Amino acid sequence: MPVLSNEELDTSKTDIIMHSSIKILSQNTKLFLVLLFVIIILSIPQRTFAASAEEINIRVNATIKRFCKEVPGGNEFLEKSKGVLVFPNVVKAGIAIGGEYGEGSLRVADKTVEYYSTAAASIGFQLGVQSKSILLIFLTNEALSNFRKNKGWKAGVDGSIAVLKWGVGEDINSLDIKDPIVGFIFSNKGLMFNLTIEGSKFTKIVR
Repeated sequence: MPVLSNEELDTSKTDIIMHSSIKILSQNTKLFLVLLFVIIILSIPQRTFAASAEEINIRVNATIKRFCKEVPGGNEFLEKSKGVLVFPNVVKAGIAIGGEYGEGSLRVADKTVEYYSTAAASIGFQLGVQSKSILLIFLTNEALSNFRKNKGWKAGVDGSIAVLKWGVGEDINSLDIKDPIVGFIFSNKGLMFNLTIEGSKFTKIVR
């Protein structure tokens, strides 16, 4: 077994210390970059995503038309509802830790009555930017009233939102829905059933 000289031992120790220091620095740098990225993303809505009332209303109209087109019986279903909250464009971004934000309006009897923002944080594998549309449909007056009374309503805490699943081509009005609030999520590929709205917070905004 070879015996290392003192000089070789010192060199080996130095290499180990340098390697450990670089590894720790690398981990700290990654953590810093992730936190910095999340801070930037969460600060974007205040400067970039804020839209005027007119812009929101135009986008909401387009999202409702899409809902009625892609969901069999969607138009009739909306007519029977007590109110619908529409977020045309909810943007999600992050690296390991992410955040999402969007703005929309609440319509009652086909009239815009209030404007809202939605925000949520998430932890898990994720990379890049994604967007989706969200519709919350209130089926009882009580659920709508309780929602509007709360300045900051959080799904899963202040109430539950059911994301419906049903057969392709089936009329949504044929379903026996017991939930007071149901949610629909659209991506650029169409209606999505594998996502949840739990943890999202909805806050009134002025537009």
